[in-house]
Amino acid sequence: MTQTSEAAQRYATALFELAQEKGALAAVYADFRAFAESVRTSKDLTTLLDSPAFSREEKVGALGAVAKKAGYSPIFSKFLGVMATNGRAKDILGAEAAFDQLYLKQRGIQRAVVRTAKEMSGAERSRIESLLAKMVGGEVELSSEVDASLIAGIQLRIGSKLVDASVAAKLNRMNTAMKGA
Repeated sequence: MTQTSEAAQRYATALFELAQEKGALAAVYADFRAFAESVRTSKDLTTLLDSPAFSREEKVGALGAVAKKAGYSPIFSKFLGVMATNGRAKDILGAEAAFDQLYLKQRGIQRAVVRTAKEMSGAERSRIESLLAKMVGGEVELSSEVDASLIAGIQLRIGSKLVDASVAAKLNRMNTAMKGA
């Protein structure tokens, strides 16, 4: 999970408000997600953001080149430059997490993670999304993970709530109960 500083929150809020005012919220959201994914998969980009060995000017130039090559929107490209110019390049991923939360809240979307012992079929995934949407009364963005240690069953996390209906959890509960007997 990405740590979000107070400064990252402020930058994210400012970007969110500007993008909303300019009617570019969806484009900026897509750019920010793409940039964050690039950082997570590129050791060089991570080093650029985090390392004090690079000057602010070098970071501004490098991030400008990345933004141009990726074809990011002018608002998002300028945002990257402003953060780097102000010495906040290391807070960009924190700002992305804060921006993401603002965007999801504004759109009424809740995020959920489902973990299963084997890959779900499209029908299973659709059924879970549909049930969750009814449960929360809105749109749900579902991501899935495969964890063979669950043996079978499902773990579902939505917000801070976890429902664990896996065979592994049931076996652990039985084991705990037997030790107490």
